[in-house]
Amino acid sequence: MSPEPRPTTLTARAVVFDMDGTLVDSTALVERIWTDWCGPLGLDPGEVLAFAHGRQTADTVRRFQPDLDEEAVLRHVDALLSVEGSAPDGVVEIPGAAAFVAALPAAQVALVTSAPGGIAHSRTAVAGVALPAVVLASEDVAVGKPAPDGYLRAAELLGVDPGDVVVFEDAEAGLWAARASGAQVVVVGDHDGPAAEGLPRIADYRGAGVAVADDGLLTLTL
Repeated sequence: MSPEPRPTTLTARAVVFDMDGTLVDSTALVERIWTDWCGPLGLDPGEVLAFAHGRQTADTVRRFQPDLDEEAVLRHVDALLSVEGSAPDGVVEIPGAAAFVAALPAAQVALVTSAPGGIAHSRTAVAGVALPAVVLASEDVAVGKPAPDGYLRAAELLGVDPGDVVVFEDAEAGLWAARASGAQVVVVGDHDGPAAEGLPRIADYRGAGVAVADDGLLTLTL
């Protein structure tokens, strides 16, 4: 009988989360929205979804409609986002996420998402996961994932060195962004692309714990 795997223990001064696939599971909603968008354009939904995960909506529209000018790109983005605004169902909590976030000191937590701020608020509200005080949405970051800008800015706003941050991510673009920032990175879920190689991994947050020292040092047990 093989021994039980030992838990992963990490120490940090701050914790930063991605949102989709990391704190909330919006797979059903996102797949429906992008599939409906692909139909009239003759695009392969599987190919679009594979690229879109973890990236800003505008970047995906530009990738698959390269002949559009920026005004047309933004019209597509507005149309895609309005669909979710009218029917924000199909979003659920990643198991244990709400309790884990609540256990962390609020001043040491941030969210970096490729979604707009309004979508971040609606998805977390539907899933019952509290948003931290520091939220960097797509409109807050000039260059989106896989660039590290969002994670570097989050560390700056939290007043910590990027190396003292633990980032929870689930997608290839986001994992590359987190790694490039210099943070410690934990994979959430079953993504096994090159960016996940050699990183600690959790299926969800059930069983995860945090201890807070008097000086604010966080010890995460995963």
